[in-house]
Amino acid sequence: MAWTGHLPASREYRRILVGLGAAGVATFAQLYSPQGLLPTLARGLGVSPADAALSVSLATLGVAIAVLPWSWVADRVGRLRAMQVAIVASTVLGVLVALAPTIEVLLALRLVEGMALGGLPALAVTYLHDEVHDEHTAAAAAAYISGTTVGGAAGRLIAGPLAGLVGWRPALLTVAGVCAVASVVFLRLMPRPRGYRPSAAATARTVADGIRASLRDPALLALYAQGALLMGGFVAVYNYLAFRLEGPEFGLPATVGSLIFAAYAAGTVSSRLTGRWVPRLGRRRVLTLGTLTMVAGALLTLSGHLALVVAGLLVLTAGFFAAHATASAWVGARASTGRAQATALYNVLYYSGSALVGWLLGYAWSGRGWGAVVAGVVTLAAAALVVALSVLPGDRTRVVSR
Repeated sequence: MAWTGHLPASREYRRILVGLGAAGVATFAQLYSPQGLLPTLARGLGVSPADAALSVSLATLGVAIAVLPWSWVADRVGRLRAMQVAIVASTVLGVLVALAPTIEVLLALRLVEGMALGGLPALAVTYLHDEVHDEHTAAAAAAYISGTTVGGAAGRLIAGPLAGLVGWRPALLTVAGVCAVASVVFLRLMPRPRGYRPSAAATARTVADGIRASLRDPALLALYAQGALLMGGFVAVYNYLAFRLEGPEFGLPATVGSLIFAAYAAGTVSSRLTGRWVPRLGRRRVLTLGTLTMVAGALLTLSGHLALVVAGLLVLTAGFFAAHATASAWVGARASTGRAQATALYNVLYYSGSALVGWLLGYAWSGRGWGAVVAGVVTLAAAALVVALSVLPGDRTRVVSR
């Protein structure tokens, strides 16, 4: 009998959700923990906000560089084996980053760490489509995305306050320790793969064929645009809002300003809920509503009242993760051939947007202030919305391509 995937009632399904949730924590706590201490890093090293943000942008650039090579490795050795190698390597590199003697070494290690971390987001959704029944992949992918939000928040919330108390090195070492524990959970829980057999015949040509198939599909290109544009704006908000909160307008201490990352809880909730919303409303409608919610949140952060700024951040975060969970799962469902390459390309654009826009909008902040940052974010979201409504199909059911 052909393999159709694990069902929610099975023990293996639950182990997959917990294991990938732990992988999400390990990956995104490491990837974004420096973002929680950017103002402290900028002051300590005497660099500009945009230069300090390179500690985040270079890591996300490393992810973007590595996701396609990881998809080739996964075709040869298996999705799970590749993710296991990636999570162990990135955990070791996380410790080395905290021990880096200079900013130049730190940035170089962050680039390599991002390349190691790229194995997890590049393959997790593909793995779910291989191992989980088709009717439940959207819910499973949403659960994985919620784990990434927990990791992203945990890394920032640990690193930010600790850096203000004991310095950035102990703060990043603490994050590395948390990630090591999460990595062990992932390694112990994930069940033996049944939905995909690795092939030694997988070559660079196999990867190239998968890339070409993906790039010929206008719907996939539109989904890649969602990742690049929305993620770029989202990361920019979190990169530079702490500078505003700790600056003369609000005057919050670093240990308090870094608590803005608790707003990631809104993303944890919204990403899980997309698994329920998509079957009822359709993918395009959920993606549209998420993007509009993100815009509304960005505009709220223009307020001079701290409570409204925090409310805006919560709204923006909820909207972004609803859109991202929908778009990333849609890529895996859309690609009938070269699925590993299709999902890898989404991550290439997603993290490229994070690296490039997250850095460039630092100059908007330094030049014209928070209003310029928000204008950039709203423009990017509007462009994503136009692409989505113009290209993506508005169905209520699973999309099967080609």
